Amino acid sequence: MRFHQVKELVDWAVDFHRRLGEQYTALAQGEVSERVKMALEYLAEHEEKMQRELEEYRQEDQRGVLDAWFDDPSDFPHPPMLERLPKSLDCSSVQSVLATALTAHRTLQDLYEHRAEGAVGRDEHAFFAALSRGHEAEVRRVARDMQRLEDY
Repeated sequence: MRFHQVKELVDWAVDFHRRLGEQYTALAQGEVSERVKMALEYLAEHEEKMQRELEEYRQEDQRGVLDAWFDDPSDFPHPPMLERLPKSLDCSSVQSVLATALTAHRTLQDLYEHRAEGAVGRDEHAFFAALSRGHEAEVRRVARDMQRLEDY
């Protein structure tokens, strides 16, 4: 389908964060080094936080933006690369886990930036620009925190 509502994209992103968090949790329970386990547990908690924050967007007074329609002929709601990332997660080191996490965040950030650029209304543009900026901050936070873990 070519036309979608903003809330569909938000719902998809909430579900993506939930599934990625579950995947990190499952991998942390497997046979991985202690540092990788800590990294995966950190990322699972982080994904739960991201999921909660997006769910709050749905509860806030964003109804006008969430109900807005947009035209997107691409592979909405999920870029295929995002779906493949968790399945190909390399758990051999903290750095490899971090690389996958950063790729997922940057891809979501790009998706939000794309929606902001294609927004018809000012509120929709502001909504997606805020999501993009939030993801940019999260990328920096995750990289910083994971580097601290690596430095231990």
